[in-house]
Amino acid sequence: MKFISVICLGVMALALNAHAVTYRVPDDGGRLVGELKIVKVPKGNVSLESIAADYQMGFSNMLEANPRVDPYSPLPGTNVVIPQKLILPDTVHEGIIINSPEMRLYYYHDGYVDVLPIGIGQLGKDTPAGWVTKVERKKDGPTWTPTAATRKEYADKGEPLPAVVPAGPDNPMGLYALYVGRLFAIHGTNANFGIGLRVSHGCVRLRDPDIKYLFENVPVGTRVEFINEPVKVTREPDGGVYAEIHQPLSTTFEQINSDNYSPIHLSQKIRAFFQENEVDTAILDQEFNERSGIPVMLNPVDF
Repeated sequence: MKFISVICLGVMALALNAHAVTYRVPDDGGRLVGELKIVKVPKGNVSLESIAADYQMGFSNMLEANPRVDPYSPLPGTNVVIPQKLILPDTVHEGIIINSPEMRLYYYHDGYVDVLPIGIGQLGKDTPAGWVTKVERKKDGPTWTPTAATRKEYADKGEPLPAVVPAGPDNPMGLYALYVGRLFAIHGTNANFGIGLRVSHGCVRLRDPDIKYLFENVPVGTRVEFINEPVKVTREPDGGVYAEIHQPLSTTFEQINSDNYSPIHLSQKIRAFFQENEVDTAILDQEFNERSGIPVMLNPVDF
């Protein structure tokens, strides 16, 4: 696979901002955007998580793309892949799309899409899937009202919670929140970790600059869709066939604690795609085994 170390500034533009990686949505029907980057691990006390934060990635994205790199103490000088090349989800290009397995939030606006890394719900407190809703309201300085079950959970750990956690730096909802549906929220965090992990009580959490950007730019009433698509595919206008495969969400604690990958259950639509397009099955099988989270061409041409 060919990696490049610069951001493409061509038809499908990509820009790294303080708040997001932004792509121009292809106007030719394609869904493959962006380019991969390679950076070297700097000297000092760094981790994949800190590199992920520098390049607007989640921890899971970095783990998938760099399986042989020590996630906590990568050696200085080691090449690290920044997976900023991706396939846009097979959804309407409108509003907010949250794809839990890849732990990314997509915000479509004005012919562009911002891609932000997220943290999602723990097993048993799962972030929704297959749900279309909207932003009902926004809150600067949200309070947190933990459920009775959550208060018991914390009390059992010796960390009693008040009935209402006031707004401020100690609030796990962070500094801003977008409420979707009636009770669910997309919000910030008071922790320096957890983006790209299953850590929340079901809500979607973002780093502070990212939720601030959404708070300031997403109107109330914006469409929000939650999906569960560990496998994304596209046939591009030039005939290239690509698949992007992520580790699916574990559905049992046995899967979480196992050294084996969780099984991927393909939808009928994805199965039909592989059957209807000529693909190199060896490449496809390898990607199903590796689950790199990076788009891979399935019909390369030999010259």
